[in-house]
Amino acid sequence: MRDIRGILFDKDGTLVDFQATWFAIGDMLALQAAGGDRRKADALMTVAGYDFERHCFRADSVFAAGTNADIVALWYPQVPPAERAAMTVGFDRFTADEGAAQSVPLPGSREAIAALHAAGFRLGVATNDSTGGAEKTLLALGVAQMFDAAYGYDGVANPKPAPDAIHAFCDLTGLRPSQIAMVGDNRHDLEMAHAAGAGLAVAVLSGTGTRESLAPMADVVLDSIAELPGFLAAKG
Repeated sequence: MRDIRGILFDKDGTLVDFQATWFAIGDMLALQAAGGDRRKADALMTVAGYDFERHCFRADSVFAAGTNADIVALWYPQVPPAERAAMTVGFDRFTADEGAAQSVPLPGSREAIAALHAAGFRLGVATNDSTGGAEKTLLALGVAQMFDAAYGYDGVANPKPAPDAIHAFCDLTGLRPSQIAMVGDNRHDLEMAHAAGAGLAVAVLSGTGTRESLAPMADVVLDSIAELPGFLAAKG
């Protein structure tokens, strides 16, 4: 742990309040897919991972962990692959713009990022959102200048839980995977950390994951990234 020099963050649920940011966006897309039928839209939201009884997204669901391509495939199974690919481009544009415009930072996230940057850590984002969406969100949060890179599902050959984003970050920074901490709120974040041989797999409870679902794969479970600077300082 003393050799950790770089940190890759998941975006939604780790830097950004997932529930506050994404329900309205997902609902608009579901209504479009349902042709304006409210009941059908709610069914699409449910199958993609929204729990209407608990008013939150389910951990490791398509909404919480998947890509826009996964959502399009789930909601439009009858559409030919080429047409779905074109629809995914539209989803990417829409979610990039709306996700940035409506992004709600998690409490203490900006301060934690600033502290980690000041401490000399190389910072990046690895998300199953689009790369453009990640970059626009970092700009909207006012923290883009502190990040070396953002990797969306479309910025690497294979998205999370594959290790590609960690390998790309290592290529960029010259760090080894063992010098990287991966921080996220879903199991696929931790699966990517293990697949890449990352030095530290950090789970946070600020998103859709639970302690029960995350702890078996995490080196440490924190309430949020607000605790990360202090944790790394104490272990350094």
